[in-house]
Amino acid sequence: MKRVLAVDDTITFRIMLSNCLKGGGHEVIEAADGKQALEKLRETQPDIVITDLNMPVMDGLDFIEAARAEGRSLPMLLLTTEVAESLKQRAREVGATGWLTKPFDPAQILRLVDQLA
Repeated sequence: MKRVLAVDDTITFRIMLSNCLKGGGHEVIEAADGKQALEKLRETQPDIVITDLNMPVMDGLDFIEAARAEGRSLPMLLLTTEVAESLKQRAREVGATGWLTKPFDPAQILRLVDQLA
């Protein structure tokens, strides 16, 4: 069982992701934006993070950049509807482990959690 931090401002999507992860036997910690995710990251020590890109308060790229600046080396995946190459390049620059597109494939998410965390 892995501890997964799931970050998304859309509650419906967060619930779908959480149900997928829990169905795979993982513990899920939820956050609604990057700022809240940083707090949860400090409090809970997850094994892996799956975060949305576009969120209020702090987006996924700024969240990953801030977490890496704190020395966090855990895997961090972006899960988004965005496809722009410039965003993918910035994701690599801030230290994202991978880029996945919505809607997600539950089997792929579970496989990545098992492989990376």
